Amino acid sequence: MNDLDYGKRNKRGDWSPNGKLEVAPMWRKPFSLKAVLKWIPDFLFPWSTFHLATTLLYWFFVIPDVDTMKTLSWDWGLYLLAVNMACVFVFYGAFEYLLYRKRTQANDFKYNGKFPNDSKSDVFWFNDQHIDNFLRTFIFSVPLWTLVEVLFLYAFAAGMVPWVSWTDNPYYLAGLMLLAPAIHEAHFFCIHWVMHQEPVYKWVHKIHHNSINPTPWSSLSMHPVEGFLYHAVAFWHLIIPSNPVVAIYQLHMAGFGAINGHFGFERIKLGKSGKYIPSEAYPHYLHHKYFDVNYGGEGLVPLDQWAGTWHDGTKEGDALMAARFKKKKEKMAAKAGS
Repeated sequence: MNDLDYGKRNKRGDWSPNGKLEVAPMWRKPFSLKAVLKWIPDFLFPWSTFHLATTLLYWFFVIPDVDTMKTLSWDWGLYLLAVNMACVFVFYGAFEYLLYRKRTQANDFKYNGKFPNDSKSDVFWFNDQHIDNFLRTFIFSVPLWTLVEVLFLYAFAAGMVPWVSWTDNPYYLAGLMLLAPAIHEAHFFCIHWVMHQEPVYKWVHKIHHNSINPTPWSSLSMHPVEGFLYHAVAFWHLIIPSNPVVAIYQLHMAGFGAINGHFGFERIKLGKSGKYIPSEAYPHYLHHKYFDVNYGGEGLVPLDQWAGTWHDGTKEGDALMAARFKKKKEKMAAKAGS
């Protein structure tokens, strides 16, 4: 597969896809049922299916029994922490190793033509982005992921919130799982926008944005405040009548799903098969590149479009962004002058 059949590369070696990013088809005008039906397989495969698979594996083979979870205990909390760390190390580490250490697909479909480990920067611990991002992931984000997990499992097991049964409410819970990606995008947009406001950005979110050229380890490289709020999306299932399986699915969509915006590649090659899977990374890559765009996800819930912060990856998107920046600058200057 030749990446230039699907996009273009500039003089710096940066690759960008042809066409433009679009929000989910149910929000486009005019509405097209055919477009929605065509989009559904992409919505379900491969990533939603992957998160469902990890959720079921956790529920049947990892999560302690209900009686155990009725009592907060270091035993089962540390056990879940160990499992989460092992899974993140294997899953994230495999992509990091293949794409950025071994460089198995070189620059094919790579948005930023440079590899961050080719240069050093003093904004990172040990002047190394990979080491910095790796340590922050395991020192802060995965323990906070586990804290959220322990708290909502305890709340369900102790009867502090309704535990909706799959036997009695299969359609309701299945619908809630289908809504989980939308809940994720709405939650992420809101906390992400707040993270970009001063002084929160300077003291919290800047750590994540140091990785202008993100890699898989950048996905969960966050300040502890951001790490907790990001994974706290699962707490919506303590407010909405739900089930712990759905809450785990929501958590995995955040925890394991964070990698999607940070692959740095449009498509990921599957070994020597010659086949590729989509990364869904471009909207968030543009956020890392331009800073004040694409606070949400891929437009499943088009909050960026409604807020005027959507960048579709085209020159028209650049122009709209520049006009918005200019207006913002003029407003700030007028405020300072008054």
